[in-house]
Amino acid sequence: MAQTTGQEPQQSAEEREKSKRIGSLRALLPFMWPYRGLMAAALCALVLTAGVSLLLPLAVRRVVDGFETESVALLDQYFIAALAIAGLLALGTGARYYLVTRLGERVIADIRKAVFDRMMGMSPAFFERIMTGEVLSRITTDTTLILSVIGSSVSIALRNALIFSGGLVMMLFSSPKLTMLVLLIVPVVIIPIVVLGRRLRVLSRKNQDWIAESSGKASEALLSVQTVQAFTHERPTTDAFNRVTEASFDSAKIRIRTRAIMTVIVIALIFSGVVGVLWIGARDVRAGGMSIGELIQFLIYAIMSAGAVGALSEIWGELQRASGATERLVELLQGADSVADPVTGAALPHAGRGAIEFNAVGFHYPTRPETAALSDVSLTVQPGETVALVGPSGAGKSTIFQLLLRFYDPEAGQISFDGIDLRDMDRATFRAAIALVPQDPVIFAESARENIRFGRPGASDADVEAAAKAAAAHDFLSALPEGYDTYVGERGIMLSGGQKQRIAIARAILRDAPVLLLDEATSALDAESELAVQRAVADLSADRTTLIVAHRLATVKRADRIVVFDEGRIVAQGTHEQLVSQEGLYARLARLQFTEGLAAE
Repeated sequence: MAQTTGQEPQQSAEEREKSKRIGSLRALLPFMWPYRGLMAAALCALVLTAGVSLLLPLAVRRVVDGFETESVALLDQYFIAALAIAGLLALGTGARYYLVTRLGERVIADIRKAVFDRMMGMSPAFFERIMTGEVLSRITTDTTLILSVIGSSVSIALRNALIFSGGLVMMLFSSPKLTMLVLLIVPVVIIPIVVLGRRLRVLSRKNQDWIAESSGKASEALLSVQTVQAFTHERPTTDAFNRVTEASFDSAKIRIRTRAIMTVIVIALIFSGVVGVLWIGARDVRAGGMSIGELIQFLIYAIMSAGAVGALSEIWGELQRASGATERLVELLQGADSVADPVTGAALPHAGRGAIEFNAVGFHYPTRPETAALSDVSLTVQPGETVALVGPSGAGKSTIFQLLLRFYDPEAGQISFDGIDLRDMDRATFRAAIALVPQDPVIFAESARENIRFGRPGASDADVEAAAKAAAAHDFLSALPEGYDTYVGERGIMLSGGQKQRIAIARAILRDAPVLLLDEATSALDAESELAVQRAVADLSADRTTLIVAHRLATVKRADRIVVFDEGRIVAQGTHEQLVSQEGLYARLARLQFTEGLAAE
C-alpha cells in the first residue's frame, strides 16, 4: 500500500510496471457485468451510429454526382435519403449517449459503495499505513477518472475504431490507389503514439499520487484547524499544502505538455499525408480516372479515418489515466487487513453476559514494533463487575479497550468474551454487546438527538431523552435553539468539550449493552456535571460489566477492583484501600492526587 509523506511519493518497480498496463481496466468488469443488458443496448446504439456515419459519404457522393443528372426526381430522392441518414444518426447518437452515460454513473456508484464498505470494515492498523485523505482522493478523484472512461472514452474509442476500420474499407472501395498511399502514413503516426504513450502512463500515475498527497494534507489540516490556529501555525501549514499542490500542478503540467505534443505530432502527420494524397486524387479527376463525387467520398472517408485515429490517440491517454486510477482502487478493495472475521462466526450465548478474559496477552502496535504495549497480561473480569484500569500514560490501559473491541489482534495469548475467543466470532457479534465512551468523544454532523440515537438507531425519542437525562445532558440540550433537534456542526463544533462528553455518555447509556467501556469518560466535565454523571454511571454499571480507564483516581475509588498498569504489565490489583496500603505505584499516584494536589491548592 502506498504511503504518503512530505517528499515525492515513492513508487515501487511493481507499481510502475502495473501502471503501464491498460489491462488493469479488466478489474472493472465485475462491476459492469451485472448491467450487461445495458451494455449490449449501448453497443447496439454505438454500432448503429458508426454504421450510419459510414453511409453519409455515400449519400454525399450521390448528391454531388446527382447534379450532373437530368432527373430532378432522382436528385430529390438523394437529398431525402441524406436527411433520413442524418436523422437516424442523431437518434442513434442520443441513445448511445444516454445508455453509456447511465451505465457509467451506475457502475461508479457501485464502485464507490464497494470501496467505502470495504474501508468501513478495515481495522485501525490499515489506516496507520495510509492517510484518510488519500482514501478519500481515491474514492472521489480516481472514480471520476474511471467515470470519464466508462461513460465516454470507451464508447468513443469503440465508435472511432469502427469508423476507422469501416472508413478504410470504404476508402479501398473508392480508390485502392489513394488508399495505399494513405496507409504508408500509418507507421509514421503509430511511432509517436507508442513512444510518448509510455511516458504518459508514468506521468499519469505520478500525478494521481500527488493529488492524493494534496488531499491528505488538506484533510489533516482542516480536521485540526483549531489547533493550527491556536499555535499560529496557519502560514507553515498553508505553505506545506501549497508545496504539495504546486508539485501536483508541475506533474500535471508535464503530463499535459507530453499529451499535447503527442496530439500535435499525430494530427500534423495525418492531415499532411491526407493533403498530399488528395493532391494526387485531384490530378486523377482531371485525367478522368474518377468522378468528383468519388473524390469527395474518398476525401470524407479519409478525414473520418484520420479524425478517428486522432481521437483514439487522445482516448489512449484517458485510458492510461483510468488504468492507474483503477489500480489504486483495486489496492483498497484487495488491501490486506491484519484483522478478519472467521468464515463461520460463533454466536454469543444469551446476547452476552459480559465475562471477559485476557490470557497471557502480548501486543505491539504496528507503527511501534520496538515498544511492547502489553506484555504477558492476564486479566479476568466477571459479569457485572466494575474494574478500573489505572496507571501512567502509555502504560497500556487504553490498549486493553483496543484489543477487546478487536481493532487489533494480540500477537500472543488469547482474549475471550463469555468463554469464546474473539477471533472465533464475527466482530459485529461481540461489539454489539459493548458500549464505548471514548476519551475524545466523536460527534457527527447531525442533530443532538441523532448523535445520541447513534447508540441504538431504532430508539424512540422518549428513550433518547431518558438516556440524556441519565447522562446529565437533558438540561443543556433542552436549552439549545431547537432543543434535541439542534444541528451541532461538524465534529460537534457548536458544543463544549463537556457537552460532547455527556452526549457520548448518553449514547452509551442508550445502547444498553452488557459491557460498558469508559475511557476517561468524565475528564472534560465540571465538578457538578461529573458528580451527576458518576451517579448515572454507577446506576448503569450496577447490572453490567464495566471497565473504566481513568487518570483521576477519585472517579475509580468505588470500583469493585482496581488494576494497576505500568509499562504494559499489570503490577497490582485490589480495592482502593488495599492498594493504598501496599505502598506501590497506586499509593504514590494517590498521594500525588489526594494529598499533594490539595496542598498545592
